[in-house]
Amino acid sequence: MEFTLLWAVLVGVVPLLAVLRLAPLPDARKDLGDIVLTAAMIGLLVGRLAATVASGVNPIQRPGDIIIVRSGVATGWATVAALAWAVWASRPLWRRALDNAGPAALIGLAGWHSGCLLRDACLGPKTDLPWAMRLDGSVVGRHPTELYAAALLVAIGGLLWFLVKSRPHLAGTGLPAGLALAAAGATRLITEPLRPALGDGPIGWYALAIVAGLVYAATLTIRPLTSEADAG
Repeated sequence: MEFTLLWAVLVGVVPLLAVLRLAPLPDARKDLGDIVLTAAMIGLLVGRLAATVASGVNPIQRPGDIIIVRSGVATGWATVAALAWAVWASRPLWRRALDNAGPAALIGLAGWHSGCLLRDACLGPKTDLPWAMRLDGSVVGRHPTELYAAALLVAIGGLLWFLVKSRPHLAGTGLPAGLALAAAGATRLITEPLRPALGDGPIGWYALAIVAGLVYAATLTIRPLTSEADAG
């Protein structure tokens, strides 16, 4: 049994809150960090419950399995739960809140992936590339798959942060949040072939995130909202 999942959570939460509180975007709510942190915790809990049930374990009978790494986190259900809470908690200006939180969420997700260094779970298939990583006692080089995902998420999150920072009017259009959701799905989809469990990943969820994010961004950007309450 291992509890290193909790360390991965910590590595994700720290950069998430740092971006929200040390480099806040224009018009961001003062309590946005609390909303996003709570959303992340709820998403993690729901994702763990879904993964536990899917693996055939009854979480009511064995609640300890919720924090023990055996079946991972069900990414799709975790995302749905986190977004649902964030929308509810930040109403009525939830669109503006999501746009301000999107870049930080990507950077926090990058931290989550980087947490693989604490879990010895970064590596994928074999490679001879210079930056290949190796397991202790092994001479076989492997792709640092989770670090690839982290680097992509940091780059895209940073670009989106700069976009909203330099163009505050975008907050409330749906573009930053939609692109953030699409980027998260695309990053996982791109790196999926380099994961040890090739073929078992939630490909459908990743594709849905890309489509939903792009549609959301395009719909609200093309048809801007008219009132301040709606613009949130």
